[in-house]
Amino acid sequence: MERKVGTVSRGIRCPIIREGDDLAKVVVDSVLDAAKSEGFELRDRDVISITESIVARSQGNYASVEAIASDVKAKLGGETIGVILPILSRNRFAICLRGIAMGAKKVVLMLSYPSDEVGNQLVSLDALDEAGVNPYSDVLTLEKYRELFGENAHEFTGVDYVAYYADLIKEAGAEVEIIFANQAKTILNYADHILTCDIHTRARTKRILKAAGAKVVCGLDDILTSSVNGSGYNSNYGLLGSNKSTEDTIKLFPRECQDLVEDIQQIILDKTGKHIEVMVYGDGAFKDPQGKIWELADPCVSPAFTKGLVGTPNELKLKYLADNDFKDLTGEELRDAIASSIKEKDDNLVGNMASQGTTPRQLTDLIGSLCDLTSGSGDKGTPVVLVQGYFDNYAN
Repeated sequence: MERKVGTVSRGIRCPIIREGDDLAKVVVDSVLDAAKSEGFELRDRDVISITESIVARSQGNYASVEAIASDVKAKLGGETIGVILPILSRNRFAICLRGIAMGAKKVVLMLSYPSDEVGNQLVSLDALDEAGVNPYSDVLTLEKYRELFGENAHEFTGVDYVAYYADLIKEAGAEVEIIFANQAKTILNYADHILTCDIHTRARTKRILKAAGAKVVCGLDDILTSSVNGSGYNSNYGLLGSNKSTEDTIKLFPRECQDLVEDIQQIILDKTGKHIEVMVYGDGAFKDPQGKIWELADPCVSPAFTKGLVGTPNELKLKYLADNDFKDLTGEELRDAIASSIKEKDDNLVGNMASQGTTPRQLTDLIGSLCDLTSGSGDKGTPVVLVQGYFDNYAN
């Protein structure tokens, strides 16, 4: 019988994961128990996705603010540090900032405006227009910012991040100066030892600062790249992708986990005979139209995935075929013609008009976004997501 359901995304309930747990076993058992309980079966090319949080927790990949401070001081000298372009987040950056400030005598904090890299807004574009401020060239002191814009609480959190970050730095024992600018070189008027905290533009920012004469340039991805006094670490991403764990510790992005996804793939094959794909996912890659926040605060959506998830979709646009190639057909004749086109499509549809409007993104970014929305970030208790039918099409 013809299948009537396409892609299905299921959140899978799991036990609470602790350091040292056999995560591959937990994930496999949880998926197979869910299949038995809910009456579904695994199929070839299903995707099991595991949130990065439980991977890092099983690895015990945590670090204290003292470890951050020690590494910052060792790499940036412990005197005046320019800390530039951070995101505005209590969960993502505030604890890191405490550690950074503990490793310095003075922090010159340069905030981008009107919003941070992922869309958290300090002021509105309308307010900038009204004040006659050009964010691409104008540098604002804290006093000028307050004079023009006053206090601005975040729409969703109610936090004035300017005051919040200033207080964190002072409480950590460092002097603080805050400026607002969007050109990385601006910070060199205040400091020559720079910690750049941007995520996806970090390589360019480092290049610009080094070319402009900065003495020392580090990114968040250069801090805690190895263990400090027994702390967790991430050799690829450092502090990028970290989250608040407690008031004094962070959970880092998971370390090497390629073996994990391949082990789960093999165990499922041994137990069920099905060849499934497996990935670890963090933030999805999508933007909130209300708050203007781009979700991706992790350095990537997926730090590890099996080979079948490499690449981008290769799809035809059904409405294009229906409105153009087969505009004179209806009913079963139309359905059969479209199904035939899908079955006979080229392996690479780049440049083909019939594929325009399909989503030209990496499979892991698309599936990871679906999984992030499915699992959420709160109390659903589904850190594993099973995606079925993602690779099906109208011809199946």
